[in-house]
Amino acid sequence: MKKETPVTVCFPLCGGNVLLGMKKRGFGAGWWNGFGGKVKEGETATASVLRELAEESGLLAREGDLLEVARMRFYLPDGAIMAGHAFLLSVWSGEPQETEEMRPQWFSLAAIPYESMWPGDERWLPEIFAGRKIEGEIRFGATTAEVASVRIEDAHF
Repeated sequence: MKKETPVTVCFPLCGGNVLLGMKKRGFGAGWWNGFGGKVKEGETATASVLRELAEESGLLAREGDLLEVARMRFYLPDGAIMAGHAFLLSVWSGEPQETEEMRPQWFSLAAIPYESMWPGDERWLPEIFAGRKIEGEIRFGATTAEVASVRIEDAHF
């Protein structure tokens, strides 16, 4: 079994809207997602997500303004496991800016483009946007285009 890779994702929220980024290159290119990535050696999940948020969107935030809302494991077809920490954020400084990696865009929470996001996102993201803290897993099938199973439960972190 492969080692788990710790990853983070942050979803800035403002007035019933969520800021997503169109991934322009690398893992997940061509899909809308929150802002985040791999946790570096010696880095905490919160430090990682703040660094990634700044690098990918230009937004600056403080650790105390992050709200951890999900811990999810994603089992990829190649055996890799992504151990994710998801955060919501409603306080930051700066304006979203396009970067080499992401093109940010605001979406109404009622009109999130799940058809252009990671398969399975439509199963767990509505839960966190509705105020629920969750933990769970998504297991992909032969490709990341197919979800084999989803488990979501209330979190106790």
